[in-house]
Amino acid sequence: MTPAIDLLKKARAEHRLLSYEHDPKAPSYGLEAAEKLGLEAARVFKTLLAATEKGELLVAVVPVAGSLDLKALAHAAGAKKADMADPNAAQRATGYLVGGISPLGQKKRLRTFIDESARDFPSIHVSAGRRGLEVELSADTLASLTAAQFAAIGRS
Repeated sequence: MTPAIDLLKKARAEHRLLSYEHDPKAPSYGLEAAEKLGLEAARVFKTLLAATEKGELLVAVVPVAGSLDLKALAHAAGAKKADMADPNAAQRATGYLVGGISPLGQKKRLRTFIDESARDFPSIHVSAGRRGLEVELSADTLASLTAAQFAAIGRS
């Protein structure tokens, strides 16, 4: 069990767990998940952490097939700029290891932004809190459980 799965069960949120054998040599954890689970890459989302100029950590959930637009994230958060967060800071704040960071069940409640493309699908896949473990749920369920905002923060 992970804190993400515990949160989903406690909230009685509709979801489905999927697991696969993680290859530590995989260049992209998210693309590996899509490939090994036979999922459309546009529906698999990665969880990234960024830091504003004031040091606030932000959670960004974007498609694995693209990248995070830091300028758009900063704008959505009302910040002047954002840079990728230090991996150690991300791990401390979330309680998860890089490559297995889930937007759900993080140690600290951080402001969360989900790329608006997530709304194009009946369900999306995000990390369930461990490399090799994904959870399928609706974007609205994810937004509700994380108090997230939808914004155009992804780049293809």
